[in-house]
Amino acid sequence: MTASSTPRPAHYWLMKSEPDECSIDDALAAPGATVPWTGVRNYQARNFMRDAMQVGDGVLFYHSSCPEPGIAGLARVASTTRPDPTQFDPASPYYDPKSPPDAPRWLLLDVQAVRKTRLMPLAELRERPELADMRVLQKGSRLSITPVDAAHWDRIVALLDGGG
Repeated sequence: MTASSTPRPAHYWLMKSEPDECSIDDALAAPGATVPWTGVRNYQARNFMRDAMQVGDGVLFYHSSCPEPGIAGLARVASTTRPDPTQFDPASPYYDPKSPPDAPRWLLLDVQAVRKTRLMPLAELRERPELADMRVLQKGSRLSITPVDAAHWDRIVALLDGGG
């Protein structure tokens, strides 16, 4: 097997969505259970999408800015990036008048919901010493997209599936 045909190890991500904008239920109800991940307006999160995320990567679908934030489902990256049209729409809360259509600043990709899980609240994540170094748990972490280590992914999925 040549180096170019060696499969890339899976990458995993935590992606935050406000459930009143797009919940795991909304994603599951969408055609093909797939939604465009619009509204990313942070350069680091955008760069994760552009430079590191690939079709098939695992996603922890996280509800944020709600009474009980936490992981609400599992998803996967379903497309490569393309310009986010909300940056050009003056009626959108994500409008960016400084983003020219011929050189857009902001990107989106499609996320396909795989399944809804029980809610794993932020408080439960914080209680688990083996998850203590997850980026979402770091003081001051506000990014809407963060990488997740394979060990953290495996542990969270096991906990969501009822393993202790």
